[in-house]
Amino acid sequence: MADYKTVVVGTDGSESSLHAVGRAGAIAGESATLVIACAYFPNDGRSASAAGDALGADAYQVMGSSPTEEILRVAKERAVAAGARSVTTRAVKGAPVEALLQLVNDVQADLLVVGNKGLNSIAGRLLGSVPADVARKAACDVLIVHTT
Repeated sequence: MADYKTVVVGTDGSESSLHAVGRAGAIAGESATLVIACAYFPNDGRSASAAGDALGADAYQVMGSSPTEEILRVAKERAVAAGARSVTTRAVKGAPVEALLQLVNDVQADLLVVGNKGLNSIAGRLLGSVPADVARKAACDVLIVHTT
């Protein structure tokens, strides 16, 4: 396997994405820098509440920037427990695919890790999914972790 210097992993706080964070932490280990990213769209409380009612269990995805701090804290703990030694976190405003690809360029990552959630769903096939879109568009290696 190639020696990676900078690994980026995306998380939305779901258990599936945290599994990918753990795998990225193990890959980064003691030799690579791991950058954990959480993409978000800022919004006001009223629109977050309405979206939360409609989305139910998936409401964590629309709550704005403040939950990203907790999501990133938990993700960092998971990565360190998996063996990562050099870990940074970044809350990135924007859609997940674009945010991850921009971050990969900004930190000159040589590996992007994402979970496979949404890859085989009907919505993913029709609208695109984060793993499929980053695999197609990334300028670095992409690892899609089987998380579902």
